[in-house]
Amino acid sequence: MNNTLGACDCGAVHHPLTVEKIAVGEHALDQELPAYVKAASFQKVAVICDETTEQIAGKKLMAILHEKAEAASVKLEANAAGDVTADEKTLVSALIGIPLDTDVLIAAGAGTIHDIVRFCAFQRGIPFISVPTAPSVDGFTSAGAPLILKGKKQTIQTTAPIALFADLELLRKAPQKMIAAGFGDMLGKVTSLADWEISRLLADEPYCPAAAAITKEALEQCLLRIDDIAAKTREGIEKLMESLIISGLVMLVLDHSRPASGGEHHLSHYLEMKALENQKRQVLHGAKVGCAAIMLADIYRSLTETTWSDEHAEKTVRSAYENLPAGETMEGWMRRVGGPVSLEELDVDEHLLTEALAHAHHLRDRYTGLKIINQYGLLPEMRQNVKHERG
Repeated sequence: MNNTLGACDCGAVHHPLTVEKIAVGEHALDQELPAYVKAASFQKVAVICDETTEQIAGKKLMAILHEKAEAASVKLEANAAGDVTADEKTLVSALIGIPLDTDVLIAAGAGTIHDIVRFCAFQRGIPFISVPTAPSVDGFTSAGAPLILKGKKQTIQTTAPIALFADLELLRKAPQKMIAAGFGDMLGKVTSLADWEISRLLADEPYCPAAAAITKEALEQCLLRIDDIAAKTREGIEKLMESLIISGLVMLVLDHSRPASGGEHHLSHYLEMKALENQKRQVLHGAKVGCAAIMLADIYRSLTETTWSDEHAEKTVRSAYENLPAGETMEGWMRRVGGPVSLEELDVDEHLLTEALAHAHHLRDRYTGLKIINQYGLLPEMRQNVKHERG
């Protein structure tokens, strides 16, 4: 990745990779992680987990590290709805719970725990190590931490892990819905990459063709191994995890998430904020992203059939969106891995969906197809076209 992106002359800023080691395999936890901790001369380790991941990995990590360093466990508490969220209360609680003399943190969990730990590591000025317990998101190796601050989802650039250790047997035991969520997060690249092309051509936003190509290849590798991912074979989970890691590394090098996060992520973040507001249980991030991408793929394709007053905008929209796979095709992919295919399946009613489609594009200052349909007042027409096409 360093070689590919380093050779790109796009003009975009490419930051050096700060991840020292990535180990994905059968002995990542019991052999490679303790060896790394010893070689790095870390003396005091804090393992951050929640009630579930403490049982899955936290206790094992404490036992493994016992002979290599002094280890403390910090358990994150769930909110009234039963979720651990990266909000102010949890962030402050985590910071207070970490012993003052800790020299490295370990994030034992999935996306939210990693977001909390990377924020804590950044604030304390110490490194952290990633230990994924499910291949459910692509943010393990990125520096961006999506946090809930004053009730609003905001991505804060913090720090990436110095190392990642992913045990394949542990990942294969993850619930099917979390495997499907990881696939859904990758499926979101269908629309995010198209949105990135739109932002480049219509808003002159930063763009790197090499980064886009790497992200697209990671997506294609998941689609090629879809049956293995669905069956949770060693090869399938390894390929899914590698693709998620690669997507995160691209975001780290660019110092932004444009190739991996477009309109589908804006919708997901908006719905998460609404769930918190209404004290409802959260739906997995990747599940929301996958369903939103399926819906937006059809809406974006419908945009290519619209006559525009702006010839340049019309030509750009067609070039970016006309070759997107149909939502029905994407539904088939998600069904094969056991995931949901519509936001309605995730208990998002028509009123909330309409609200999200009309307002989610305000969450980030990015030019996407979601912003276009609102800017030009096309939302009612696009939704009607999609409903007609899908029967």
